[in-house]
Amino acid sequence: MNAFNPSTERYVSLATYRKNGAEVRTPVWIAELEGRYYVFSAANAGKVKRLRNNHKVRIAACNYSGNLLHSDWLAGNAKLVTDAELIERVYAAFTNKYGWQVRLTNLLSKLSGRYHQRSMIEIEPVLTAR
Repeated sequence: MNAFNPSTERYVSLATYRKNGAEVRTPVWIAELEGRYYVFSAANAGKVKRLRNNHKVRIAACNYSGNLLHSDWLAGNAKLVTDAELIERVYAAFTNKYGWQVRLTNLLSKLSGRYHQRSMIEIEPVLTAR
């Protein structure tokens, strides 16, 4: 396997954990800001609910449908972001990375009333011994 840089990937598989320890993988967009990685999701999504019970996550490169590409998993600790100024900066990082795609996604979310029902997730990488 090859190490990967999440900030250069279009999609990553975000692995979160159920209360029983079962891993659940979801393909997501990811942006980097100041050494941390960010993902946004509907606030009532399963991954957000699972993070409230277990902050440990893993990420790996994948395609848009979640099929893993050849990369290692990167372990991390996740938390929900509540700081409005940080969220604004993170959205700017998403816009810089994904351009028109994230602009269109945000517009459609605003028109449908779902934009302000999102949660921003911060992932701090955890270095593991080999």
